[in-house]
Amino acid sequence: MLNKVFLMVLCLCTLALAKDINIVFVTHGTDGDPFWSVFKNGVSDAAKETKVKVDYRNPANGDKTEMARLIQSAVSKRPDGLIVTIPDKNALSKDIKKARDLNIPVIVVNSGEEVSKELGTLMYIGSSEYKAGLLAGKKAKEAGVKSFVCVNHEITNTVLEQRCQGFADGLGIKNNMIDTGYDPSEIQKRLEPYLKNVDAILTIGPISASATIDLLKKKRIEKYFATFDLSKEITQAIKDNVIQFAIDQQQYLQGYLPIIFLAQYAKYGVIPSVDVLTGPAFVDKNNVKQVEELAGTYR
Repeated sequence: MLNKVFLMVLCLCTLALAKDINIVFVTHGTDGDPFWSVFKNGVSDAAKETKVKVDYRNPANGDKTEMARLIQSAVSKRPDGLIVTIPDKNALSKDIKKARDLNIPVIVVNSGEEVSKELGTLMYIGSSEYKAGLLAGKKAKEAGVKSFVCVNHEITNTVLEQRCQGFADGLGIKNNMIDTGYDPSEIQKRLEPYLKNVDAILTIGPISASATIDLLKKKRIEKYFATFDLSKEITQAIKDNVIQFAIDQQQYLQGYLPIIFLAQYAKYGVIPSVDVLTGPAFVDKNNVKQVEELAGTYR
């Protein structure tokens, strides 16, 4: 009789743990940006490993109003977990707070470290944007850089300004940021007038980095050049001495870890009690060989 009772309890527990877990993942990532391709590799791998259902959503062009609507839609379906980026506090906080009020577990990734704390979410997974820029600026200062321009192709993501501001503070000078948009020809057009007047160029990601690499090669100009994030083109530019270093935030982990954590939280109620910083990490000519084969897939 006891064995039958034990088997019944075991079956009930197994069924409870086997309950479909639904997680919605909403980011501001734009279609076609190689940064988010690596990010989504992490999402895909974690979903397969945990066997949970993950609904990944993003506005194709990064529009924050559309992103807010995607979060609203997700919250209305009461998922077992919600993962979001917060590139714009004003546009997105209200809907994320509603999720919290409905006791939907929320993890913030990639952008929104401080807002995450304000909203009382479970945790933040990502890099410290200002700190990353600050450390990069200090490295540039040690190399003799006294002036720079920060090429921001995603000006609507207010968090990214912290990268430029941190770099400026590391140099001990005023921030010098330009809004270029995503189009490569427009990036080059807006950047070119600065080439004769600054010591260094900082780009905030692969899109602006790629256009800058092409411009410098076309003009046969050498500049102290640093960028955020990695791609195969960026690692090759480091090897070719076009880029001095890249600031890696390991976005694969930003896609992977929150699903692992929320799956465990939904099953067993366990989750780390602190934020997880995935960066900054610096990639230069000394260690580029270690990561180049993984760039565009896991790095």
